[in-house]
Amino acid sequence: MLKSLLAIALVASAAPAVAQDRTIPVNIVVDASKPGAPVNPIWRFFGADEPNYATMKDGRTTLATLGQLMPDHVYFRTHNLFTSGDGTAAFKWGSTNIYTEDAAGHPVYNWTIIDHIFDTYHARHVKPYVELGFMPEALSTHPEPYQHDFRPGSGALRTGWAYPPKDYGKWENLITAWVAHCVARYGRAEVASWYFETWNEANLPQYYWGGTQDEFFRLHDAAVRGVRRALPEARVGGPDIAGAGDDYMTAFLHHVKTAGTPTDFLSFHAKGKPSFIKDGAGSHVRMGIADQLNAADHEFVQIAAEPAFKNKPIIIGEFDPEGCAACQGPANGYRNGTMYSSYEAAVFPRLMMLAERRGVNLEGAITWAFEFEDQQPFAGFRQLTSGGIDLPVMNAFKLFAKMHGRVVPAASDAEKSLDTVMKEGVRGTPDIGSTAALDANSLTVLLWHYHDDDLPGPDAAAHLTLNGLPSGLAGTRSVEVYRIDRDHANAYAAWLAMGAPLAPTDAERATLLKAAELQPATMPITVAGRHAALTVTVPRQGIVLLRLGH
Repeated sequence: MLKSLLAIALVASAAPAVAQDRTIPVNIVVDASKPGAPVNPIWRFFGADEPNYATMKDGRTTLATLGQLMPDHVYFRTHNLFTSGDGTAAFKWGSTNIYTEDAAGHPVYNWTIIDHIFDTYHARHVKPYVELGFMPEALSTHPEPYQHDFRPGSGALRTGWAYPPKDYGKWENLITAWVAHCVARYGRAEVASWYFETWNEANLPQYYWGGTQDEFFRLHDAAVRGVRRALPEARVGGPDIAGAGDDYMTAFLHHVKTAGTPTDFLSFHAKGKPSFIKDGAGSHVRMGIADQLNAADHEFVQIAAEPAFKNKPIIIGEFDPEGCAACQGPANGYRNGTMYSSYEAAVFPRLMMLAERRGVNLEGAITWAFEFEDQQPFAGFRQLTSGGIDLPVMNAFKLFAKMHGRVVPAASDAEKSLDTVMKEGVRGTPDIGSTAALDANSLTVLLWHYHDDDLPGPDAAAHLTLNGLPSGLAGTRSVEVYRIDRDHANAYAAWLAMGAPLAPTDAERATLLKAAELQPATMPITVAGRHAALTVTVPRQGIVLLRLGH
C-alpha cells in the first residue's frame, strides 16, 4: 500500500515540468478604508466517521490543535454515537453501546463511552455538533448482521445499524435521557450551545438509511421531540443529506413546516470530484472544485425558494473535495501535500460568495477530515494530521484562524470569477486570489495560487497595493509572512525528502514535526499617507498570509 502511494507521489512529481524561469505577474489592491461585514469563520467545523479515534493518542492531539484555532467555538461532528459495540474503532465505524435492553425488553442506558468522547472534546475546548445516530442493535428492525463489512473498495456498508427503530417511543426516550444526562454533566448553557441533528445522508439508501423517506422524517421528528423534552432551548435541525442533486431538501422543508417540527438550522453535504488523469503529458490528479460548489448551490437554491426557511442558519454537514475519507487511490493523491491546502483556500471564499449570491445564511461548513490512528505515515487518507504530525491542510486552517475583524475589499486581477469556477473549474490559467480583513490596527491578507491540475507551474509574483490603512500603522514596519508551499509548513515534502521512512525514528519524527510548523518570516514595509506596497512570491498550490500590525 505504502509503495503504491509513494509511486503515485513520484509519478506526480515527475510530470513534465512547466517553464520555471518566469513568474506570473499579479496585481492585488486592498482597500482597508472600507470595512464590511464581520469575518465569518465558517471553517471552524470538523468531523469524522470514527468517534472513538478522538480519545486515542493522536486523536487527542489533533482535537487539541483544532480547539486552539478558536477555543470554545470549534465544533466536531461524528457518526456512530448511538451504535452498539465495545468502543473499538475501525474504518467508518465506532460505537458507544449507549443502549441495550434487559431480558424483559426494558431499556438499559450506558453513558460511559460517550461521556469519555465528549469529555475529551470539552477538555480541548471543542464543542459537539451532535449527530443522533446510528440505530442501537436492540432497537434495529433488521439487527443482523449488525456491524458493517466495509473495506475501502469493497464490502457491505449498510447493515443493521442503518435501519429504523422497531419502537419510535424507545428511540425518543433514549435521546431525552441522554440529553438530560448531558445537561446534568456539562451544564444547561453549554448543551444549549451545541447543534443537534438526526442521522447522516438519509437520501442515500444504498449506504446510510435502510428505511423510506417517510420513516426518516418520523425518526427525525421523534429525535427533535426527544432533545427538546430534555432541553427546550436546544438548537435542533437537519436533515444532513448528501448533496445528490435531488429534491430531498424541498421535501424535508415541506415536512417540517407541515408537521410543525422545530428547525433552528438546515444542513446538507457538498463534495467535489477529483480524478486521475493519464495522457501524453503523464499522470496527475485533477480536482473537481466546480462539482463541490455546484452541489452546494443546488441545496442553497432549494432553501432560498422557501420564504419560511431562507434566513435559517445553514451548516454544510460535510464539505470536502470528495466523498470517502477512509478510501485511498490515485484520485486521492492530493491529500498529503499542498494541493489540499490550496484547494481549501480557494473554495471557502467561493462558498461564501455563493451563499451571498443566493441570499442564504451560511453559518458553517464541516471539513470531514480528522486522523486515522496507528496507520502508516502519510497513508493517503483524507485527514488533518498523520501520526500526530500536522499536514499542510491543517496549517491552512491555522491561517484562516488568523483572519479577524471585518472583511475589506481585496481585488486580484488573476482571481477567477465565481461563475467561471462553477462552470469550468480552474483549468488553463491558475486562480491567484485574495481575501483580507481589518481588526483594529491590524490588516491581514490571505493569498492563494490554485489550479485543479496537480502539475508544476510558474510562481506568482503578487504585487500588493494597500490603501486606506489606519493612521496608527504609519511609518516603517515589519510584515509577518506565513507560507504553506513546497518548502514551507509541509511535513509531507520533508518525509519524501528523507526517503519516505515507514517507521520514522525519534530524530526523523522531530524533523517532521519541525517541518510541519508555520514559521513566520518578516519583511519591511513603509506606510506613507495611509498607503503601502509590497511584492511577494506565491508558488503554485501555495498559500501566503500577510499580517501588518498586531
